Amino acid sequence: MGSFPSIIGTLSRLKSLSLAYNNLNDSLSIEGLCKLSDLEELDISGNGIDGNLPPCFNNLTSLRTLDLSWNNFKGTIPSSLFSPLKLLQYISLSHNSFEGSFDFTSLFNLSKLEVFELGGDNKNLKVETENSTSQLPLFQLRVFRLSKCVLNGQSRVIPSFLSNQYELRVVDLRNNGIIGDIPTWLLVNNSKLESFSLSGNQLRGPLASELNAKHVYMKHFDISSNLIQGEIPPDIGSILPNLQALNMSRNVLHGNFPTSIGDMKSLELLDLSNNNLSGILPQHLLRGCISLSSLILSNNNFDGNFPAESNLTSLSYLFLDNNSFSGKISRGLLKSSTLEMLDLGNNSFSGQIPDWIENFPRLISVVLSKNHLEGVIPTAFCKLGKLQLLDLSSNKVGMSIPPCFNLSNMKFLQLQSNELTGDIPNVLSRLPSLFILDLKDNKFWGTIPPWIGSLTSLRVLLLRGNELHGSIPFDLCRLRSIRMMDLSHNNFSGSIPPCLNNLSFGALDRMFLTTAGSGFLLGSSLATYSYESQISVDPFFIEVQSGPSNEGAKVDFNTKRRFESYEGKVLPIMSGMDLSWNNLTGSIPPELGDLSEIQSINLSGNHLTRSIPETFSNLKAIESLDLSHNMLIGQIPPRMIELNNLEVFTVAYNDLSGKLPERKAQFATFEESSYEGNPLLCGLPLNRSCSPARAAPKTPPANSDNEEKESWEVSFLLSFGGSFGVAFFGIVAFLYFNSYYRELLFYFIAKNLTFLRL
Repeated sequence: MGSFPSIIGTLSRLKSLSLAYNNLNDSLSIEGLCKLSDLEELDISGNGIDGNLPPCFNNLTSLRTLDLSWNNFKGTIPSSLFSPLKLLQYISLSHNSFEGSFDFTSLFNLSKLEVFELGGDNKNLKVETENSTSQLPLFQLRVFRLSKCVLNGQSRVIPSFLSNQYELRVVDLRNNGIIGDIPTWLLVNNSKLESFSLSGNQLRGPLASELNAKHVYMKHFDISSNLIQGEIPPDIGSILPNLQALNMSRNVLHGNFPTSIGDMKSLELLDLSNNNLSGILPQHLLRGCISLSSLILSNNNFDGNFPAESNLTSLSYLFLDNNSFSGKISRGLLKSSTLEMLDLGNNSFSGQIPDWIENFPRLISVVLSKNHLEGVIPTAFCKLGKLQLLDLSSNKVGMSIPPCFNLSNMKFLQLQSNELTGDIPNVLSRLPSLFILDLKDNKFWGTIPPWIGSLTSLRVLLLRGNELHGSIPFDLCRLRSIRMMDLSHNNFSGSIPPCLNNLSFGALDRMFLTTAGSGFLLGSSLATYSYESQISVDPFFIEVQSGPSNEGAKVDFNTKRRFESYEGKVLPIMSGMDLSWNNLTGSIPPELGDLSEIQSINLSGNHLTRSIPETFSNLKAIESLDLSHNMLIGQIPPRMIELNNLEVFTVAYNDLSGKLPERKAQFATFEESSYEGNPLLCGLPLNRSCSPARAAPKTPPANSDNEEKESWEVSFLLSFGGSFGVAFFGIVAFLYFNSYYRELLFYFIAKNLTFLRL
């Protein structure tokens, strides 16, 4: 850190000055340069200079080269700054922090201007190129870079002055949100164009009818991340014969793979990913593109198999994931001994993982997930000493991990959803750099081994859906860097270790963030233009960035009642713990309330007792909390309404009681289903009031009882009397009309009357 030497201001006849990348970040001392009226070339790039552009720069009327890139200049770019500098040929303002508005038409009078660069991230800068009162520019640009800004307000049109430019070598208008048809007229007007980048806009239109003239100087052609439809021109190989990089990814292109691409002998990068392309890969591609280093065809509809013969001897990156390729993994890859990254995931490859994979000693990433592979994990992987990522998930791989699997550089090991059995292999203890260990949904049994605590670099541990048992070991508490832990759907028993509060759930891990992704950067200098300068300025290094659709490792984690996939830059900022559906007992340790940065906790489906800890009101970052299907008692802590990030909350099917927390903040969004199965809970949103109900009279009035009793007695007597009368008079009538029975009755009475007297 330092300031510009004051003695420089005394060098009045100085012609060229380069102080690039010297960490001279004192913005006040920069004004001393304004005294150098004879200065023709000034390069102060890469110093991190803060503050506004000095207005006195317009005193440097002899200036023809000005490089202010890679600093931290703020504020606006004054339109009056460049108007007096009539000799300017080169202006580079890239990679600063400008904001406000900039009228590009203020440069139209600079007749000698050849290079203008305002690249980098200019999201707070509004650039206007359309001024109806202005004449056409006096310059003929060679290099025009203007990226990631607010270009032309609401119209968002491509700068119309470009239709008057005929000497362009570089056009870079990335990430400006430009709308309209793809400007193929730029290719027609500029026959020496070498780099054409319009990625990250909203351009439409087909290519087949527009891209027809041959462009022998074109090296880099990037129209990725637009809305371009139709087919790729079948003769693109003859139209752009000398391409080094072709990127048409993230559009809506369809049709077959053009065979003519195989004619591009100099092609190093080919990215057609994220389209609707289909058909088989032509053999001519793999035989003809002998310089190909990166082949990215992810997320299309290609089918068939990878061709059996290949001359891709320089291939380093091969991404065929998310297509419909089938058959056994082709031996056509064997000539690509320089392969570093291989992704064949989510296809229909079958058979066993080939042993000949050991012939790729430079491999750092292998993804074979979501196929129909079977057999065992071959010992060939043991010879890949540089391997950092191995993903064999969602196949039918069985047995266990080879004992020779001693890969000290391994960071991401994903073997979930296979048929692996036995104890968790001890060989995993020899992977000290491991960040992600995903063994979920296999058939592992036994206990979690004590050596698990030695994997101190571990950020993600996923053991869900196995047959593991025993207690949750205290060794897990040594994993201080852990961010996601899933032990659910096993047979763990015992209590939850209170020491889990020592883990770093939620703390952002910068190292993990940078390691999880991957991408490529190619570049070269221009062939048809050079800029004469006494200082080392090189505006002509053409950068082409590309990368796979899946940035490194991908993790599935159950949160908010559903499985979410986390990858790329999102993965390192997610944190959670899932101990659900085991046989855990005892109380919830109040120490878990110390996990103030954790985002998801799931303890459902256990046998946990006692009350919800009051400390849970300290879980300030929590978004999902599931305590359902336990035996918890007591009241829900009222202070939990302070959890302002809570989106999903359920305590259903416990034995909780008392009044529910106030319906404030996030708790106003939770419905009855969050509390069902707790009959002693009351308050909204339940239909059970916590106020005592008005009691009904215990007994009816006394006269009501007496009246009912008397009514019953009268009914009984009337019924009995009537029945008796009918029976009596019936017998009398019978005896009156039947003399035999009447005499028999009198005889019976006379005989028994004597007996009664005795």
